[in-house]
Formats: sequence, C-alpha cells, structure tokens
Amino acid sequence: MILLSRTGTGERSLMIRPHDLTTFPLPIIRRAAPADIAAIVAIENESFIDPWEQSVFLEAFTYFPSTYFVAVCDGMVTGFVIGGLEDTGENIYGHICNLGVTTAYRHRGIGNLLVRRFEHQAALELATGVQLEVRLGNTVAQRFYHRLGYRNVFEIESYYSNGEDAVVMMKWFRF
Repeated sequence: MILLSRTGTGERSLMIRPHDLTTFPLPIIRRAAPADIAAIVAIENESFIDPWEQSVFLEAFTYFPSTYFVAVCDGMVTGFVIGGLEDTGENIYGHICNLGVTTAYRHRGIGNLLVRRFEHQAALELATGVQLEVRLGNTVAQRFYHRLGYRNVFEIESYYSNGEDAVVMMKWFRF
C-alpha cells in the first residue's frame, strides 16, 4: 500500500514502505542455444510489427554465437539480444541487431541486463563501441538506449520494410 502523508508544512508526499515494492528474482543471462529459438521467435512475434522469421534467428545463431544471449526467468526464456561485431578497418564495433523481452517480463531490468551483457562481450572482443538502429517513431526504445549511454548519430531514410526511418545510435567505450 502506498500512503499519502502530510509534511510539517501541510504538503502531501508519497510514502512507499519497503514491503510495498515488488521484487523480482534476477534473471540468468546466458549464451543462446539452438533450443531457445522457438521461445525467441515467440518473443519477437509479440514485440515487433515486422518480426524476423525463424530462419533469420537460426542464421544469426550461426554467424554470431558469441554475441547471442538470452535471459531466463522462472525456467523460461524471457528475453534475447542478438548482435555481431563489425570491423571497419579502423575500428571494431558491436552492432545490436535485435533485442526483445516478453511483455509479461518488461520493466524488470531484463533489457538493460541483456544490452550490458552484449556490450561486455563486444568489449572483450576489442570493440570500441556499440551501434544499433531504432525506429524513428519508437521514442520509448530511444529513451531506453539514451539512459544506457547511447547517442543519436544520424538517421537513415526508409530503413524499415514499411518505409519508416531509423535513428542510428552509438555508444563509445572509454577505457
């Protein structure tokens, strides 16, 4: 229960007692396995208007086995991140290709943990930063990535299949 109380000046303030806060067990973040693909596809289908096909997830698993992670809560896959490393000749950087968390487990920090795990792996593989694309209209995702230290770099016109533009975001590592 959240209580309203009056301060000495007569103002009202919220009082949240510790037992009022819902706590969730921390998920296990691990590398994805082929057996996770069905759960990943289900999360993708509930999360995106133009979801990737199962074959794309399987292909990504072949190309990016070291940077493909899942979150497991209560014994089931509840989120995933897929990305790879790109070498420009001057720099190596990570590229987050896809991130999803099942609706029932959102707002528990799972997306944050998945992105951080991807960043950690990219840094271990000598990346100088991480890049990703977000729909121009997806301001919720843009705010999420801004909170994690990503910055808008530029936009790409008609990047998505429905013609929507993308915002390219980047986070540079400082060692």
